[in-house]
Amino acid sequence: MKFGKYGVFTFTDIMNGAQLAELAGRVESLGYSTLWYPEAFNYETFALGGYLLSHSKQLVVASGIANIYARDPSASVMGHNSLNDLYDGRFVLGLGVSHAPLVSDLRGHEYGQPVKTMRNYLDAMDASWKALGRDNIAKQLVLAALGPNMSKLSAERTLGAFPYNITPPQATLSRESMGPNAAVICEQKVCLTTDPVAARAAARAALGPYLPLPNYYKNWYRLGFTEADHQNGGSDRLMDAMVLWGDAASIKARLNEYFTHGADQVVIQPIRPDGQPGPDWAALEALAP
Repeated sequence: MKFGKYGVFTFTDIMNGAQLAELAGRVESLGYSTLWYPEAFNYETFALGGYLLSHSKQLVVASGIANIYARDPSASVMGHNSLNDLYDGRFVLGLGVSHAPLVSDLRGHEYGQPVKTMRNYLDAMDASWKALGRDNIAKQLVLAALGPNMSKLSAERTLGAFPYNITPPQATLSRESMGPNAAVICEQKVCLTTDPVAARAAARAALGPYLPLPNYYKNWYRLGFTEADHQNGGSDRLMDAMVLWGDAASIKARLNEYFTHGADQVVIQPIRPDGQPGPDWAALEALAP
């Protein structure tokens, strides 16, 4: 699997069919290699993946990230196989353990130990591939991984890791845990504006749902932030790191820092300066490969 240098991530739950078709087509036409999409509160991951694949020709489409508590391992195997069989191997299944409130409160499951739960899930997927007689196919998986243990597992069992809500030094931390061969795929939010007030307001709107989640703020501590940075709506320092803002040239320069730290792909999430939902096409056009 060739992920390419730049991908795109955007929230798809708010988009209708026509907007999703436009998203796949425009991202591909701008030269981005991979379109990553979440599984949150609306679209089911394989149904949406198939729709996006059907409205593109060469674009790699990747779930970023499918919740392992949403389906059993065999269902994930069959979804992965189906989309790759039907769309020329252009689908990557990104898997994650999600967050305790989304698993326990929303889905009614018991939230298990993250690394152990993911390892058991991957073991069961391998057993399903073997039972289906498809053990030798290319298994195009990545894991949502922030800490060293999940990052190591991603390198041992999948194509690599997809860390989210991070800074460029995360690529170095991931690489130290993963070794030289697995892919480090780094998401980064951007806001194409030179107005710091607008940029930080948009950043706080985008980051607000993540601030209470331990998976993220504990990783921010590893990256050099403190408890004060994620309290009271988040510090300016945290906002400026999580959402890169400025003109296109300055944003591109900061995105390139990921490659200096060892990333294989940077996934751009374009936040609109007005704080409204949906991708900022001006940013995607200005930053296009």
